[in-house]
Amino acid sequence: MQGSKYWLLAVLLFLAYGAAQGQQITREQLIALTPEWKGDRFPDGRPRVPDTILNRMKLVTLEEAWAVLRNEHYKHQYDGEWKTINPDSVLVGRAVTAIFMPGRPDIHRVIDRFGVRDKRVKSQNSWPIDLLVQRDVYVVDQFDAYEDGPTIGDNLGNSIYAKTGNGIVYDGAIRDISGLKEIGSFTSFFRSYHPSHHLNNPDGELNTTLIGINQPTRIGKATVMPGDVVLGRDGGVIFIPPHLAEKVVRTSEIVRLRDMFGHQRLREGKYTPGQIDSRWSDEIERDFSKWLNDHIDDLPVSRSQVQELLKERTW
Repeated sequence: MQGSKYWLLAVLLFLAYGAAQGQQITREQLIALTPEWKGDRFPDGRPRVPDTILNRMKLVTLEEAWAVLRNEHYKHQYDGEWKTINPDSVLVGRAVTAIFMPGRPDIHRVIDRFGVRDKRVKSQNSWPIDLLVQRDVYVVDQFDAYEDGPTIGDNLGNSIYAKTGNGIVYDGAIRDISGLKEIGSFTSFFRSYHPSHHLNNPDGELNTTLIGINQPTRIGKATVMPGDVVLGRDGGVIFIPPHLAEKVVRTSEIVRLRDMFGHQRLREGKYTPGQIDSRWSDEIERDFSKWLNDHIDDLPVSRSQVQELLKERTW
């Protein structure tokens, strides 16, 4: 218990130091906040879940991901009731986070000076976008800003898509929605639309101030860390901690295969609904293993993944 207190104090001191230096925390701080990730990282410390896992994540449902996270005691990773661009598509990528707050001139001017020091260009709302790379998802806490709040329209949308090949999760209003729809594969989740535009003059009108880049971020009812795997579909978004991403896809693949097998055997009349809906008997499990082997090249899961599953089974 004493060790946990010291660890928490160290993290808070890290974050306080980061706030004093600017809005982006250091590599060491980000590594300290994501200790369960043991894989590759970006130069800034953000966990880098492999592309192969992201590819497989495209077929995962929100229910499957939610169940895995819930069982691991991650209860606050989902948020719903979003408006969408390309609602029939699936958004998958690694989170880059940004936190905006209602504009305050004194803070804004200080952060602008940090930007000059760090050789950042243009206005604050473009700084996180400059960090994006392929397969990132720009995740923004825009405090549900509405009139005079939109920082993203078709210009920044095109820039984001060019850098990432992905869309956004934007907790606020966007503008230029017709132009954003023209981008094509810009699968995005946002709260609202307003035709006004963001104002960013600390000596005049000022609507937002950028407080954090790649820091722990709240999106609706969810907690998001930089490097979380974003899965957006069917009007909802779930943020998957990097160390659980592979477990989510593996669990989803097993569920998918078991559903295919169970549905086929029900149509054939081999088993009753009661047998399929309850814990499977050893006889059904053996039948399932044989079915996997017999259909190994015809399943929506790769041969190597099916072989790995069969290798782990004990019957």
